Amino acid sequence: MCSDDYANFISGIKKITGIDLFLYKEAQMKRRMTSLYEKRGFTSFREYYKALVQNNELLNEFLDRMTINVSEFYRNRNRWDVLENKIVPELLQRTKRPKIWSAACSTGEEPYTIAMILSKFMPLSQIDILATDIDENVLSRAKWGIYPERALNEVPPELKREFFTLDGNMYKISSEIIRAVTFRKHNLLSDPFDGPFDLIVCRNVLIYFTEEAKVILYDKFSKAMNVEGIFFVGSTEQIFNPGTYGLKPIDTFFYKKTNEKK
Repeated sequence: MCSDDYANFISGIKKITGIDLFLYKEAQMKRRMTSLYEKRGFTSFREYYKALVQNNELLNEFLDRMTINVSEFYRNRNRWDVLENKIVPELLQRTKRPKIWSAACSTGEEPYTIAMILSKFMPLSQIDILATDIDENVLSRAKWGIYPERALNEVPPELKREFFTLDGNMYKISSEIIRAVTFRKHNLLSDPFDGPFDLIVCRNVLIYFTEEAKVILYDKFSKAMNVEGIFFVGSTEQIFNPGTYGLKPIDTFFYKKTNEKK
């Protein structure tokens, strides 16, 4: 049960940002927000909210902290190997120009990884990946395409040579890869979904939502996919009862859209 202070904070945040924190796991979100406002010298959610309304810099910091922006290229590498060696070849048998969405893309490592994988099968000029996130700050960073070396730990050496250049102590991804991705602000919980997509990648984000929110999102993702489209989730996000959403498992953390729901 939310305390009055936190409940009022959540209601206020929804009014000024459109983000419904009731749909995020309360313990995790409350702990993250408390740590942030205490760091800034506030003593309550009420006091913190008043400051957010009056200070855009604080509000942007809050939005950045609220979202989960830990990412790297080829995160959980063996799952990306499955995408490259099994999923993409099957997709390309059905369509030469698959429609792809990287949802909650953070600072861009995920959609750029998809683009690098697809470049092995088709010209980069024919690739157009939609990448979305709720946080405008991380989208701006994604568009720059500049990353620390640690973000590239799992990138295959040949792709690192082909698509990255060292700039000081940072790595810049090639303009060809950047042009293959279209970034857009999007709220998974409140905004409509585009589609239909042949591949949707949404990894390491849904674990932060309540079970009720997950049900809503799985249904929305399923409706946004073509039949036989693929849904690729994170390594801690196994979908229980996928048939409820018209999905069936085809590999670990990969689901295919079917014709019927169970």
